[in-house]
Amino acid sequence: MLRTSIRFPETMTFPTRALLAFLAIAGFASAAGAELVIFSDGRVVKAASYKVVDDEVEIGLPGGGSYVVDLERVERIVDDEVAAPDIPRAASSEVIYDLSYKSDRKPLFHSAYDSLIEAEAKLQNVDASLVSALIRAESNFEPRAVSRKGARGLMQLMPATARRLSVAYPLDPRWNVRGGVKYLRELADRFGNRPELVLAAYNAGENAVESYGGVPPYRETIGYVKRILSWWTPAAQPAPAGDSGAAAASSLRP
Repeated sequence: MLRTSIRFPETMTFPTRALLAFLAIAGFASAAGAELVIFSDGRVVKAASYKVVDDEVEIGLPGGGSYVVDLERVERIVDDEVAAPDIPRAASSEVIYDLSYKSDRKPLFHSAYDSLIEAEAKLQNVDASLVSALIRAESNFEPRAVSRKGARGLMQLMPATARRLSVAYPLDPRWNVRGGVKYLRELADRFGNRPELVLAAYNAGENAVESYGGVPPYRETIGYVKRILSWWTPAAQPAPAGDSGAAAASSLRP
């Protein structure tokens, strides 16, 4: 049996250590190389390859052949899948996390977009430091970034997501950040302010998180959540009896 130890910096707080430990354990599962195309209607297709050209994506089939679909029908493209039938829970339902805006939780990394991040985070009541950590992971603060999957802008919105959030100009920083922060607010409300679920849903989609009852077993998604949590420390507080966040977390258990 493979044994390993996980060491964290002494300055790292307990909530962050607990979340990273959970994701590190999940990440030791073996990879089964595949690409997953997740459609807006919830369908998931395994693909041998994909290629985005303008506003279309060509999906290569494992058995040969390919077909082309409108990129606006695609919610996510996740690079690969991990065979991990049982992923440990991140934390007890006795702990909740505060993802709301706090004036003392400033954007990280001192980017050129700190004032924009601060303003939109305050408007949507989202932790500004979390928004900036997510932007670093998504685009490294490059406003005109376009991924090979077709995601665009600072917060790497897919066309289908941008359309749903009424983002008319995805490469414009103000439009993009406003849409991305609004989406984070939706996810925080939906997943009881649990940061690992919010981040996983941003990367792999809400349906994937709900289907697996937690962080989906995609190597890309597990790595994505671990990376952001290595930069960002969540604010934690004891959950009062009957707290809605704890109830929401409990409802996601298999």
